[in-house]
Amino acid sequence: MWSLKTAQRAIIVAGCLAMIYTQLTLSPATIEFARSLGATGLHIGILGALPTLMLFMQFVAAVLANHLQHRRWVWFSFCIVQRLVLIPVAVGPWLFPELSSLTLLWGLIFLTAINHALIHFTTPLWLSWMGDYLPHQGLNRYWGIRQLWMYWSGALSLLGGAFFLAESGLNIQQGFAVLICLGGVFGLIDILIFLKVDEPLVTKVKDPKLKEVLLTPFYDKNFRSFISFTCFWHFAAMLGAPFISYYLLDYIGMDVFRLLLLWTCSWIGGALLSKRLGSMAEHFGNRPMLILCTAFKSTNMLGLLLLPRDPTIAFWIMVPVFILDSLLNAGIAIANNGFMLKNSPAENRTMFIAAGTAVAGMVGGLTSIAAGVFLVLSSGWNFPLLGFDFNNFHILFTISLLMRLVAAVLARTVREPESHWTAQVVVQLVGVTPFRILRFPVGLYRSFRSDEDPDQALKAKRKRKRRASSAKNKKS
Repeated sequence: MWSLKTAQRAIIVAGCLAMIYTQLTLSPATIEFARSLGATGLHIGILGALPTLMLFMQFVAAVLANHLQHRRWVWFSFCIVQRLVLIPVAVGPWLFPELSSLTLLWGLIFLTAINHALIHFTTPLWLSWMGDYLPHQGLNRYWGIRQLWMYWSGALSLLGGAFFLAESGLNIQQGFAVLICLGGVFGLIDILIFLKVDEPLVTKVKDPKLKEVLLTPFYDKNFRSFISFTCFWHFAAMLGAPFISYYLLDYIGMDVFRLLLLWTCSWIGGALLSKRLGSMAEHFGNRPMLILCTAFKSTNMLGLLLLPRDPTIAFWIMVPVFILDSLLNAGIAIANNGFMLKNSPAENRTMFIAAGTAVAGMVGGLTSIAAGVFLVLSSGWNFPLLGFDFNNFHILFTISLLMRLVAAVLARTVREPESHWTAQVVVQLVGVTPFRILRFPVGLYRSFRSDEDPDQALKAKRKRKRRASSAKNKKS
């Protein structure tokens, strides 16, 4: 087995490979592939719901974990199947040319459901493994560094996929098949890396009773507040998020190449500040990071509402919007993982992780399906409002925007006693203090240099004090 330091590096590499797999197999190209098979808003809503609707599988994994000594081989076996499950639907049009487009479309939905069921079955096993294995001191900072490299990997893989689809001369069905098969290769390598990562024994609940195992996370006041917030947040987000690519393709008229470039830009946003956000969450706590990032998550809905129906102009408007949104997603992901791993006990950790994600995910999944049904039933709606042509997409985006603003207020109800005030995070990020304003722009520049890592900044400050004290002693 690798040493801890080597394993930490390997886990980052594996995360990058997993991101390449994810972006090649679950990119916006999937939406265009579904549209080529005749998908409607209902089908897109179902596809958008599956990543969260299948989260109930995390509870299955959590119950199973209390009957295991090691998670490795269960996790490994199911992950191998999961990495290969989408290949049949990608090559389906060639293997089964007699099948209708509708049959292939429902085949895509069915295998995508299995794919996400397996992902969510294995996720709490892996997270609890990492929670037991990785040191909790500096965990958020490490998670931020991992997120940084994963986001760059996601950006590069999407960029490669965009140019491949644009320059290969293949139609979307042929190109999609190549991306799925290539992604499967990267996904398998990702899983194989963990054969050399050590795994502590599972800390089991003594005499586990199913009801007690399931309900323990909800008895914890701090964790219950986190679950309540994430449930509402998923409801607010999934009113609009699953239909962004569909809206840009179907209503705005953007082509797949520009859409993939847009999502590439979004990953760059997360990569730019992931390391710094991880350090912030480590230093100030997860709660203020959740509050701050959620407060600005309505900007992408606002951008979509104001888009002109011109693919070129829409692309350039949405580039900075997507970059900001990805940055916020990075902060939320770091804070969520940090909160769950640091606020869950070693025994029954898998169930705490499942409760922290699965309940909210199922709420989000049902919301996505309901929103998809609304799109189908309201097809053709169009009415002028304040100089804009509003349709059924705009109605969903407006409601989602309002609910996201409400979620930003509810984020303050998350309980994390050891966390700092959100204002301290804002000051650390922007450097806005009275003295720094007077020293602008020198103060602002220094704030960005010193705030890259709060702990390093504190060490540097102490070092300067020691030097000043030493110089004073020498003079005296």
